Amino acid sequence: MEKNFIDYIRVFCRSGHGGPGIKHFMRNKLTAKGGPDGGDGGRGAHIILRGNSQLWTLLHLRYYKNVLAEDGAPGGDNNKTGRDGKDIVIEVPLGTIARDEETGEIEAEILEHGQEIVFMRGGRGGLGNSHFATPTNQVPEHAQPGEPGIEGWKLLELKVLADVGLVGFPNAGKSTLLSSITAAKPKIADYAFTTLVPQLGMVEYREGKSFCIADLPGIIEGAAEGKGLGHRFLRHIERNAVLLFLIPADSNDHKKEFEVLLNELEEYNPEMLQKEFIIAISKSDMLDEELKAAIAKELPKNVPHVFISAVTNQGLTELKDILWQKLNA
Repeated sequence: MEKNFIDYIRVFCRSGHGGPGIKHFMRNKLTAKGGPDGGDGGRGAHIILRGNSQLWTLLHLRYYKNVLAEDGAPGGDNNKTGRDGKDIVIEVPLGTIARDEETGEIEAEILEHGQEIVFMRGGRGGLGNSHFATPTNQVPEHAQPGEPGIEGWKLLELKVLADVGLVGFPNAGKSTLLSSITAAKPKIADYAFTTLVPQLGMVEYREGKSFCIADLPGIIEGAAEGKGLGHRFLRHIERNAVLLFLIPADSNDHKKEFEVLLNELEEYNPEMLQKEFIIAISKSDMLDEELKAAIAKELPKNVPHVFISAVTNQGLTELKDILWQKLNA
């Protein structure tokens, strides 16, 4: 899965040049010297981004290094307009952002299935000489060239679209939780950074309702500066409505761990702190009531918390209830 999950692609794009209009005068067996009848050039091909909910990664674009769209055809005699270039449609997963490499500016964002955005417009076709006839100039020798297309290096970036993002240090038990409450089957092992790519799962809630949860690669101190999996991981949190902080019961300092995670998010993007937070203390099957009470005292009063165990299913129903309430508040 790691090799197949591509969330960042750099690609050179060029939309089509417009076809030139032509200079032509009407000639046939009845007319030796007719008026101007040069046709317009065709439009250059657009490059279009289209959302596809069946795609989860940008992998299919990995070898798509140059996207060169077709030019419009020249105009013809008898006022015939040239053929438009054939548009190129690039299918991308939902949550894809396209930005200009040079300016860093976001130029397109795809959020819905079937949504189409003309990412790079083809050049307009030039006008033929028939447009330039006037009472004083009935034999125009002028026709327009087509407009050039647009070209440049573009960055396509995928930010996973999920309702809930699981945030925690490596080994906090995020993958175990995801496999317990969804049908997802993430790789689970007892070492840091088992999860190298976001894993998505649908949580079945009451009365046929459901919501999407993403296990995101483990954060470490310094992720905002790019340590560990750094920015590659943090970009996927930006789209989650609710962040579920997972802190293991056997942590040395539960409050400190929450503060470090919070600090990393703030360093990366202060707007992250506007999201809804929930704290889940994982591996709680090893705690008695006295220890739970002691841990609860450490935690911030303004953030709801729940004690869970993915092994014994303790607290999982309560967790789903809290998440659903937050998502629909």
